[in-house]
Amino acid sequence: MIRSLFSRTGQMLLVIFGISVLVFCIFFATPGADPTARIAGRGASPQVVERIRAEYGFDRPLPVQYVKMMEKLFVSRDLTSFVNHGQRVVPEVLQAAPVTLSLVLWAAFFWVSGSLVFGIASAVLRDSWVDRLLMVLGLIGLSMPVFWLGEVVNLVTQSRWHDTFLFRWVPPLGYVPFSQSPWGWAKALFLPSLTLAVCFIGLYARVLRSELLTAMGEDAIRTARAKGAGPVRVWLWHGLRLSWLSYISLFGLDFAQLLGGGALLTEVVFAMPGVGRLTYQALATLDLPLIMATVMYAAVFVVIANALVDGLYALLDPRIMEGRHGR
Repeated sequence: MIRSLFSRTGQMLLVIFGISVLVFCIFFATPGADPTARIAGRGASPQVVERIRAEYGFDRPLPVQYVKMMEKLFVSRDLTSFVNHGQRVVPEVLQAAPVTLSLVLWAAFFWVSGSLVFGIASAVLRDSWVDRLLMVLGLIGLSMPVFWLGEVVNLVTQSRWHDTFLFRWVPPLGYVPFSQSPWGWAKALFLPSLTLAVCFIGLYARVLRSELLTAMGEDAIRTARAKGAGPVRVWLWHGLRLSWLSYISLFGLDFAQLLGGGALLTEVVFAMPGVGRLTYQALATLDLPLIMATVMYAAVFVVIANALVDGLYALLDPRIMEGRHGR
């Protein structure tokens, strides 16, 4: 067990190191990627350019630049923006993280509960008109681009029908911290998170339906029925237990990539000051330290999510752990 834990930790650190090197090479080692001229501004004298190159370490070898940037990013955490001079990027990311976490948690609640209802109902009523209707609705939700759906939601709730009794409660675009107003926090996140969850509801419902129907042919289900288990217990207990692996694998990866900035379009459309919107602003201005910070933030979440999914696999299916010990 301890050996497996150390091995997994080593793999995680190696992946994070590889991603950091790759991102650094793309943005700093590519010809023409020297940000000195952009920091110095137009019309800067050669003396100013040379001073900035020395100040930021751009005149040193690339390995030295990489080590210096990683030290500023992870150790001293005083890496500053190339666009907003003197502004530290790590506190910016940490300040935006709770916004993204709140948005993704709400969205996860909507897509998990919605996909469970749709997926179980479709599997139980397979080949019926209810099954076809739910799968068509899921496909429609899966096909709608989130930025388009978000703009439509804003058009309806913020502009045309905002003063009607249906949408009078909808707050202006933006984010309200939980510490400031729990009710305002919930209202500000309701529509953005529901918009973000729509496509995932359709995808997860289809996956769950397929896994449930496959599980109904397993020996464990036939044994449960032979022992007198009722339909509700067969579907909601035995069937779901045999269908969780694919569902949890998808959830872990999607949840992590959304936390790492995958909710960018939703945050931009609804003016949520999260990590995704921060990444969008950094890409628009080519703020390389901020891009590096947000990408590494995303990489850490994805790597940790993979490790947690592996652990859940071992808990849900002990055969995986037995196979590892067997090797």
